[in-house]
Amino acid sequence: MLDELPLALDRDAPEPLSVQVADGLRAAATSGLLRASDRLPSSRALAQRLGVSRTVIAAAYDQLHAEGWIAGKRGSGTYLTTAPAAAPAQHHVIVNPHAEGPGYDLAPGAPCVEALDRTAWRRAWRAASDQPPVVRKDRAGEPEYRAAVAEHLLRHRGLSAGSDTVVLATAGTSSAVGELAAALLRPGDAVAMEDPGYQRAAGAFLAAGIRVLPVPVDAEGLRVENLPREVKAVYCTPAHQFPLGALLPAARRVQLVEFARQAGIFVIEDDYDGELRYDTAPLPLLAAMAPDVIVHLGTTSKILSPALGVGWLVAAPWVAAAVLAHRDRTGTSPSPAGQRVLVEFAAHGDLARHLRRLRRALPPRRELVVTELRRRGLTVLGDDAGSHVVVPLPTAEAEQRAVDTAAARGVVLDGLSRHHLSSQQDTRSTPPSSFGIALGYAAPGSRDLHAAVPIAAECLAEVACGDPAP
Repeated sequence: MLDELPLALDRDAPEPLSVQVADGLRAAATSGLLRASDRLPSSRALAQRLGVSRTVIAAAYDQLHAEGWIAGKRGSGTYLTTAPAAAPAQHHVIVNPHAEGPGYDLAPGAPCVEALDRTAWRRAWRAASDQPPVVRKDRAGEPEYRAAVAEHLLRHRGLSAGSDTVVLATAGTSSAVGELAAALLRPGDAVAMEDPGYQRAAGAFLAAGIRVLPVPVDAEGLRVENLPREVKAVYCTPAHQFPLGALLPAARRVQLVEFARQAGIFVIEDDYDGELRYDTAPLPLLAAMAPDVIVHLGTTSKILSPALGVGWLVAAPWVAAAVLAHRDRTGTSPSPAGQRVLVEFAAHGDLARHLRRLRRALPPRRELVVTELRRRGLTVLGDDAGSHVVVPLPTAEAEQRAVDTAAARGVVLDGLSRHHLSSQQDTRSTPPSSFGIALGYAAPGSRDLHAAVPIAAECLAEVACGDPAP
């Protein structure tokens, strides 16, 4: 209703009230609050609302009429005759190479939703919506959610959470990293991180003013002997190193724990692809070995869907207390909605059944990818686990050619170069040393995967051999 236009008058200002009214209406037109052909309030109605005489409003209207802003229609009222054109639509360049669009997306880091029982999924959402609305959020997370996570970790990851540790809900891994940086570290502190590694975690550290020091990885994951002594924390993905796919062996796990205890620091264990081990039994979690120095992070984004927007943090009580104090200071906490859905999904055994289904669905997908790549003479790196493999390439130029060639044929590939810390910062970062493609096989539907993988393999073979693929 135009009678509710935000016109404010300052009776102590030197400008006459009629000028202030005219300025206010003119500003409303230029800002878009008023549009051409909008009917203005009558002088009597506007005068009554503003508490001024009709002569003030009449003088303002006369000025706007003289300027061509308004015109009167006999028996109808006063209308705005002109206003600035609407701002042109902004055409933003999409910089996310994995944004949804035409073609096939073989980038890693997305869940296999085809394995999800849609009936159970819908049932969980309906049951969650039947719960009464939340009045105040529990900053630690919904108690039922924390209990469900503890049960999941015990049954599927061998971690007895809750005895000498605390389970907290999070909004996902990257969010948890940001909270840990803000709660336990100070701007200028240094954190060691795998290079190449998970760039969103690096981004969370950098956003908190934390220096991220790159540590090289090899076929067995993080090279613990290269950890800088100055760091206050270490971030790693021991279950399935992202993006190169190595499993951190037991000896290095022990070495990492000893380093943390001797240096008086903590280690963030991002359990990337931890539930997706289908070749052998997984090694014990770092958090199970040393709950005093390990902060364990997990998420539902890779095993179910990022639609839930929830994860978990398991840590010693002093870490949990610091995180909760940070949440109290900032008024932040994860949304209860996704927590409730997971509780309902786990309540009737659907989560456990989904993980079993997932472990059956992924091996044939991996076999398809590996067969197509090796049939063309390409090297494939990565354990028989997780949801992606790596195809090494000799140079950054070869990597970029592979990405561009596949894109021209409708397939999105993810190059390793962008996973190096040098892509986000310059300080103490070395140029990328690992080149190639991290090829995911979880996200596409089966039909799309069978169509996309041969195209990707041909593009990679063409680049690797320097000749057009057969």
